[in-house]
Amino acid sequence: MHSMSPQMAYDRAITVFSPDGRLFQVEYAREAVKRGTTAIGVRGKEGVVLIVDKRISSRLLVASSVEKIFQIDEHIGVATSGLVADARNLVDRARVDAQVNRMWYDEPIGVETLAKKVCDHKQAYTQYGAVRPFGTALLIAGLNSNESSSLFETDPSGALLEYRATGIGAGRPALMEVFEEKYDENLSIDETVLLGLEALSKAIEGNLNAEVIEVGAIEVKTGKFRRFGAEELNSFVSIAMERQPSEKKSEDKQEK
Repeated sequence: MHSMSPQMAYDRAITVFSPDGRLFQVEYAREAVKRGTTAIGVRGKEGVVLIVDKRISSRLLVASSVEKIFQIDEHIGVATSGLVADARNLVDRARVDAQVNRMWYDEPIGVETLAKKVCDHKQAYTQYGAVRPFGTALLIAGLNSNESSSLFETDPSGALLEYRATGIGAGRPALMEVFEEKYDENLSIDETVLLGLEALSKAIEGNLNAEVIEVGAIEVKTGKFRRFGAEELNSFVSIAMERQPSEKKSEDKQEK
Protein backbone atom coordinates (compact mmCIF):
# COMPACT_ATOMS: atom_id res chain seq x y z
CA MET A 1 0.00 0.00 0.00
CA HIS A 2 1.15 3.49 -0.78
CA SER A 3 1.68 5.71 2.23
CA MET A 4 -0.28 8.96 2.30
CA SER A 5 1.61 12.21 2.84
CA PRO A 6 0.52 14.43 5.76
CA GLN A 7 -0.86 17.06 3.39
CA MET A 8 -2.87 14.53 1.36
CA ALA A 9 -4.63 13.42 4.53
CA TYR A 10 -6.11 16.93 4.81
CA ASP A 11 -6.47 17.40 1.06
CA ARG A 12 -9.66 15.52 0.31
CA ALA A 13 -13.21 16.60 -0.55
CA ILE A 14 -14.07 17.32 3.08
CA THR A 15 -12.59 20.51 4.53
CA VAL A 16 -10.63 19.63 7.66
CA PHE A 17 -8.01 21.59 9.59
CA SER A 18 -4.46 20.36 9.15
CA PRO A 19 -2.31 20.14 12.31
CA ASP A 20 -0.79 23.56 11.54
CA GLY A 21 -4.25 25.15 11.31
CA ARG A 22 -4.64 25.35 7.54
CA LEU A 23 -7.67 24.61 5.37
CA PHE A 24 -6.18 23.43 2.11
CA GLN A 25 -9.46 23.51 0.18
CA VAL A 26 -9.93 27.19 1.07
CA GLU A 27 -6.37 27.95 0.01
CA TYR A 28 -6.97 26.25 -3.33
CA ALA A 29 -10.12 28.33 -3.80
CA ARG A 30 -8.02 31.46 -3.22
CA GLU A 31 -5.61 30.26 -5.91
CA ALA A 32 -8.54 30.05 -8.34
CA VAL A 33 -9.23 33.72 -7.61
CA LYS A 34 -5.57 34.69 -8.01
CA ARG A 35 -5.59 33.15 -11.49
CA GLY A 36 -8.86 34.81 -12.43
CA THR A 37 -9.46 37.94 -14.46
CA THR A 38 -8.51 41.27 -12.92
CA ALA A 39 -11.36 43.17 -11.26
CA ILE A 40 -11.14 46.63 -9.72
CA GLY A 41 -13.21 48.63 -7.27
CA VAL A 42 -12.56 52.31 -6.51
CA ARG A 43 -14.61 54.56 -4.22
CA GLY A 44 -14.62 58.34 -4.69
CA LYS A 45 -16.64 61.23 -3.33
CA GLU A 46 -19.32 60.79 -6.01
CA GLY A 47 -19.76 57.03 -5.87
CA VAL A 48 -18.06 53.71 -6.60
CA VAL A 49 -16.67 52.37 -9.88
CA LEU A 50 -16.18 48.71 -10.82
CA ILE A 51 -13.87 47.74 -13.71
CA VAL A 52 -13.15 44.26 -15.07
CA ASP A 53 -10.75 43.01 -17.73
CA LYS A 54 -12.66 40.18 -19.44
CA ARG A 55 -9.46 38.61 -20.82
CA ILE A 56 -10.91 37.51 -24.17
CA SER A 57 -8.56 34.84 -25.53
CA SER A 58 -10.10 34.32 -28.98
CA ARG A 59 -11.32 36.74 -31.64
CA LEU A 60 -14.13 34.27 -32.32
CA LEU A 61 -15.62 34.82 -28.87
CA VAL A 62 -18.43 37.37 -28.58
CA ALA A 63 -17.15 39.73 -25.88
CA SER A 64 -20.64 40.79 -24.77
CA SER A 65 -21.39 37.18 -23.77
CA VAL A 66 -18.72 37.33 -21.05
CA GLU A 67 -20.28 38.97 -18.00
CA LYS A 68 -18.13 39.83 -14.99
CA ILE A 69 -20.10 42.79 -13.56
CA PHE A 70 -23.63 42.20 -12.28
CA GLN A 71 -26.42 44.36 -10.93
CA ILE A 72 -27.84 43.07 -7.64
CA ASP A 73 -30.34 45.84 -6.90
CA GLU A 74 -30.88 49.40 -8.09
CA HIS A 75 -28.17 50.62 -5.73
CA ILE A 76 -25.76 47.66 -5.65
CA GLY A 77 -23.42 46.08 -8.20
CA VAL A 78 -20.71 43.42 -7.99
CA ALA A 79 -17.57 42.51 -9.92
CA THR A 80 -16.23 38.96 -9.86
CA SER A 81 -12.97 37.07 -10.32
CA GLY A 82 -12.42 33.32 -10.24
CA LEU A 83 -14.85 30.61 -11.31
CA VAL A 84 -17.62 32.30 -13.28
CA ALA A 85 -20.22 29.61 -12.52
CA ASP A 86 -19.61 29.97 -8.78
CA ALA A 87 -19.95 33.74 -9.10
CA ARG A 88 -23.29 33.47 -10.89
CA ASN A 89 -24.62 31.25 -8.11
CA LEU A 90 -23.67 33.84 -5.49
CA VAL A 91 -25.07 36.68 -7.60
CA ASP A 92 -28.42 34.91 -7.93
CA ARG A 93 -28.55 34.35 -4.19
CA ALA A 94 -27.63 37.99 -3.50
CA ARG A 95 -30.42 39.17 -5.80
CA VAL A 96 -32.94 37.07 -3.90
CA ASP A 97 -31.67 38.43 -0.56
CA ALA A 98 -32.08 41.99 -1.88
CA GLN A 99 -35.65 41.38 -3.04
CA VAL A 100 -36.64 39.59 0.16
CA ASN A 101 -35.41 42.59 2.15
CA ARG A 102 -37.59 44.90 0.06
CA MET A 103 -40.65 42.67 0.59
CA TRP A 104 -40.18 42.25 4.34
CA TYR A 105 -38.98 45.72 5.30
CA ASP A 106 -40.13 47.86 2.34
CA GLU A 107 -36.66 49.36 1.92
CA PRO A 108 -33.45 48.64 -0.03
CA ILE A 109 -31.02 46.26 1.61
CA GLY A 110 -27.87 47.80 3.14
CA VAL A 111 -24.63 47.20 1.27
CA GLU A 112 -22.86 45.80 4.33
CA THR A 113 -25.89 43.67 5.23
CA LEU A 114 -25.88 42.10 1.78
CA ALA A 115 -22.12 41.57 1.84
CA LYS A 116 -22.38 39.78 5.19
CA LYS A 117 -25.17 37.55 3.91
CA VAL A 118 -23.06 36.54 0.91
CA CYS A 119 -20.07 35.87 3.17
CA ASP A 120 -22.15 33.83 5.62
CA HIS A 121 -23.16 31.62 2.70
CA LYS A 122 -19.57 31.30 1.49
CA GLN A 123 -18.33 30.49 4.99
CA ALA A 124 -20.84 27.65 5.34
CA TYR A 125 -19.21 25.93 2.36
CA THR A 126 -15.88 25.82 4.21
CA GLN A 127 -17.46 24.08 7.19
CA TYR A 128 -19.45 21.06 6.00
CA GLY A 129 -18.57 17.80 4.28
CA ALA A 130 -19.48 16.88 0.69
CA VAL A 131 -19.18 20.51 -0.47
CA ARG A 132 -16.29 22.69 -1.60
CA PRO A 133 -15.58 26.39 -1.05
CA PHE A 134 -16.69 28.85 -3.72
CA GLY A 135 -13.74 29.52 -6.02
CA THR A 136 -14.61 33.15 -6.53
CA ALA A 137 -14.18 36.55 -4.89
CA LEU A 138 -16.67 39.40 -5.20
CA LEU A 139 -16.28 43.15 -5.03
CA ILE A 140 -19.61 44.45 -3.71
CA ALA A 141 -20.24 48.17 -4.27
CA GLY A 142 -23.26 50.26 -3.48
CA LEU A 143 -24.92 53.23 -1.81
CA ASN A 144 -26.13 53.33 1.78
CA SER A 145 -29.31 54.93 3.11
CA ASN A 146 -27.34 58.03 4.22
CA GLU A 147 -26.12 58.53 0.62
CA SER A 148 -22.60 57.39 1.44
CA SER A 149 -20.97 54.69 -0.70
CA SER A 150 -19.29 51.43 0.31
CA LEU A 151 -16.96 48.92 -1.32
CA PHE A 152 -16.48 45.43 0.16
CA GLU A 153 -14.21 42.58 -0.88
CA THR A 154 -15.30 39.02 -0.10
CA ASP A 155 -12.90 36.10 0.17
CA PRO A 156 -13.60 32.39 -0.58
CA SER A 157 -13.28 31.76 3.16
CA GLY A 158 -16.21 34.08 3.86
CA ALA A 159 -14.01 36.88 5.20
CA LEU A 160 -15.16 40.43 4.54
CA LEU A 161 -13.15 43.66 4.30
CA GLU A 162 -14.14 47.20 3.34
CA TYR A 163 -11.82 49.17 1.03
CA ARG A 164 -11.50 52.60 -0.53
CA ALA A 165 -9.80 50.99 -3.53
CA THR A 166 -8.89 47.38 -4.17
CA GLY A 167 -8.52 44.69 -6.77
CA ILE A 168 -8.92 40.94 -7.10
CA GLY A 169 -7.61 38.44 -9.60
CA ALA A 170 -4.29 38.02 -11.36
CA GLY A 171 -3.40 41.70 -11.44
CA ARG A 172 -3.99 42.54 -7.78
CA PRO A 173 -0.33 43.24 -6.77
CA ALA A 174 0.16 45.77 -9.59
CA LEU A 175 -3.22 47.38 -8.90
CA MET A 176 -2.51 47.91 -5.24
CA GLU A 177 0.81 49.61 -6.03
CA VAL A 178 -1.01 52.21 -8.12
CA PHE A 179 -3.76 52.73 -5.53
CA GLU A 180 -1.30 53.09 -2.65
CA GLU A 181 0.51 55.81 -4.57
CA LYS A 182 -2.30 57.73 -6.29
CA TYR A 183 -5.63 57.14 -4.53
CA ASP A 184 -7.53 60.20 -3.32
CA GLU A 185 -10.93 59.86 -1.65
CA ASN A 186 -12.08 63.18 -3.19
CA LEU A 187 -11.97 61.88 -6.77
CA SER A 188 -14.96 62.54 -9.02
CA ILE A 189 -16.60 59.66 -10.87
CA ASP A 190 -14.65 60.48 -14.04
CA GLU A 191 -11.33 60.63 -12.18
CA THR A 192 -12.20 57.42 -10.34
CA VAL A 193 -12.73 55.63 -13.65
CA LEU A 194 -9.46 56.96 -15.04
CA LEU A 195 -7.52 55.89 -11.94
CA GLY A 196 -8.99 52.41 -12.25
CA LEU A 197 -8.07 52.22 -15.94
CA GLU A 198 -4.53 53.41 -15.15
CA ALA A 199 -4.18 50.65 -12.58
CA LEU A 200 -5.61 48.10 -15.01
CA SER A 201 -3.15 49.18 -17.70
CA LYS A 202 -0.28 48.51 -15.32
CA ALA A 203 -1.75 45.16 -14.26
CA ILE A 204 -2.17 43.81 -17.80
CA GLU A 205 1.13 45.39 -18.96
CA GLY A 206 -0.31 46.41 -22.30
CA ASN A 207 -2.66 48.67 -24.18
CA LEU A 208 -6.20 48.99 -22.93
CA ASN A 209 -8.86 47.58 -25.23
CA ALA A 210 -12.36 48.95 -24.64
CA GLU A 211 -13.91 45.88 -26.28
CA VAL A 212 -12.71 43.59 -23.48
CA ILE A 213 -13.23 45.96 -20.54
CA GLU A 214 -16.45 46.21 -18.56
CA VAL A 215 -17.25 49.19 -16.33
CA GLY A 216 -20.11 49.82 -13.92
CA ALA A 217 -20.73 52.66 -11.48
CA ILE A 218 -23.02 53.57 -8.61
CA GLU A 219 -23.33 57.34 -8.44
CA VAL A 220 -24.48 59.27 -5.38
CA LYS A 221 -26.37 61.86 -7.46
CA THR A 222 -28.59 59.24 -9.14
CA GLY A 223 -28.59 56.56 -6.46
CA LYS A 224 -28.54 53.87 -9.14
CA PHE A 225 -26.13 51.36 -10.60
CA ARG A 226 -25.40 51.57 -14.32
CA ARG A 227 -23.08 50.01 -16.89
CA PHE A 228 -21.07 52.16 -19.25
CA GLY A 229 -22.01 51.99 -22.92
CA ALA A 230 -19.48 51.37 -25.69
CA GLU A 231 -19.17 55.02 -26.69
CA GLU A 232 -18.64 56.26 -23.14
CA LEU A 233 -16.14 53.50 -22.39
CA ASN A 234 -14.18 54.21 -25.57
CA SER A 235 -13.90 57.85 -24.54
CA PHE A 236 -12.50 56.98 -21.10
CA VAL A 237 -10.05 54.45 -22.54
CA SER A 238 -8.77 57.03 -25.05
CA ILE A 239 -8.16 59.55 -22.26
CA ALA A 240 -6.45 56.91 -20.11
CA MET A 241 -4.14 55.96 -22.98
CA GLU A 242 -3.25 59.62 -23.58
CA ARG A 243 -2.31 59.97 -19.91
CA GLN A 244 0.16 57.11 -20.03
CA PRO A 245 3.80 58.09 -19.46
CA SER A 246 5.72 58.93 -22.63
CA GLU A 247 8.14 56.05 -21.96
CA LYS A 248 5.33 53.53 -22.15
CA LYS A 249 3.92 55.08 -25.32
CA SER A 250 7.32 54.81 -27.04
CA GLU A 251 7.60 51.17 -25.97
CA ASP A 252 4.17 50.41 -27.41
CA LYS A 253 5.14 52.03 -30.74
CA GLN A 254 8.34 49.96 -30.90
CA GLU A 255 6.36 46.77 -30.28
CA LYS A 256 4.02 47.63 -33.17
